[in-house]
Amino acid sequence: MKTSADPVRDYLSAVGREAGALPADRRQELLADLAEHIEVTRAERPDAVIGQILAELGDPRTIAATALAEAGNGAPGRGGAEPGAPVRRGKVHPLVPLLMLALAPPLAMLLSGTPGVVPVFAFRLTGAVLLCTSVHWTAVQKTTGILLTLVVPIALATTWNLVSGHAVAEIPALLANLGSLALIAGTAVWLWKVRRA
Repeated sequence: MKTSADPVRDYLSAVGREAGALPADRRQELLADLAEHIEVTRAERPDAVIGQILAELGDPRTIAATALAEAGNGAPGRGGAEPGAPVRRGKVHPLVPLLMLALAPPLAMLLSGTPGVVPVFAFRLTGAVLLCTSVHWTAVQKTTGILLTLVVPIALATTWNLVSGHAVAEIPALLANLGSLALIAGTAVWLWKVRRA
């Protein structure tokens, strides 16, 4: 087993390797901050073992993953990638799937009885697919979002049509549609608030 003559240099090199996805200036700033912290700690606690100081700083992968998350390249600990895993960025702004899901029901209501209903359903389905493939939410958040913006409203509308025999009772139908819209809008707002950067 090879032992290093300079554990601080090895530690900083490991952090630099793990933080390779950071821009060069940000990576150098991170390494300079760590080196300064190590020197200050050594000056304050001259009897401390260097291995103990480095252990207190934490694993180089964790430090790099935290720096990547702060730079907007990942979010460890919140359903994101494990430290050391390749960084994945979202190609679609998180607002796009939410707007597609939230605006589809009002469009469908406006276009009901016209040939525009099928494209509106495709619009809604596209929003669901974008939500499912997004990097901005965890799997549980995506599942909850799909259930509350797509599955439950469609199930309620289908049940309503089966029970009422497609009879148009204006007030109950309006209340059911408003309730469905409130559920979808509330879920979209919740998803926006819990999204990852």
